[in-house]
Amino acid sequence: MIRPEDLEIVHVRGSGPGGQNRNKRWTGVRVTHLPTGIVVMATERRSQSQNLAAAMERLEDRLRILFTVKKKRVKTRPKKGAIERRLESKRRQGSKKTDRRFPSD
Repeated sequence: MIRPEDLEIVHVRGSGPGGQNRNKRWTGVRVTHLPTGIVVMATERRSQSQNLAAAMERLEDRLRILFTVKKKRVKTRPKKGAIERRLESKRRQGSKKTDRRFPSD
C-alpha cells in the first residue's frame, strides 16, 4: 500500500501533437514517489481522475518491479546418464569428422 504522504501529485497540461483534438486543460498528472524518486506521468485521457488512476497503476507496477526479490539460483549438476549421453554424442560426432578427412599419405 502506498502512503499518501509519500506522494507528490502535480497536475500538468497535456503537450505534444494533436492540435484541436489535444485537450489543453490541466488534465495531465505527474506523480512522484518521494522515498524512491520514481516519477510517472499520465496525460493520454481527457479526465484528470482517469489520468490519476492510470499514473497510480504505473507507479504500483514500477514499485512492484523495484521491490521484488529474485529467488537465488540453486546450482544443479547433470545426472550421470546425461553426462554419458553427451560424451557418447561427442564421440560419434568426432568419428564422423575423422571419417570425412582427406586421407593422408
